[in-house]
Amino acid sequence: MEAAETTQSWRGKIGGMAIAEVDDFLSEGVLARLSAIDESGFPYIVPIWFEWQSDEGTFWVIARKKSKWASLLASNPKVGLSIDDDQKPYRKVTVQGLAELVEEPNVGGQWVKIAERMSVRYLGEHGPDYLVPTLNNPRWLFKITPTTFLTWQGVDWHERYKDK
Repeated sequence: MEAAETTQSWRGKIGGMAIAEVDDFLSEGVLARLSAIDESGFPYIVPIWFEWQSDEGTFWVIARKKSKWASLLASNPKVGLSIDDDQKPYRKVTVQGLAELVEEPNVGGQWVKIAERMSVRYLGEHGPDYLVPTLNNPRWLFKITPTTFLTWQGVDWHERYKDK
């Protein structure tokens, strides 16, 4: 059994992630791809930073004042998120949800503390070097509440895709 386990170790742990694994993964500096619905009904997809709030099961996202996706979310709160990494074995979280507009573009709002944490998570010790000079630029703040939340890890097919 040990030899088979060794030859299959490249696959990683297979299946959905436990809550602690989700929290660990979403606390890393991986980008999300956010999908909003544009004026013509097509998906509009953009990579973004996010903050996962595990105690509420929600995501925080911050947009620059002139971000197209922010105005799209303000018009239609239906949103998709795809969060994955390219490290093997793979991990991914996919979400459909509703975006709540918490703050319209402003300077010095609730978004600042969230942006400070994000800047460090995504850029390390130089996060504040990036963020501080831009704090006078207005930003939107959205809270995304998932309606569906799917996770997967490892290199294998889910049972539903396999012919039995």
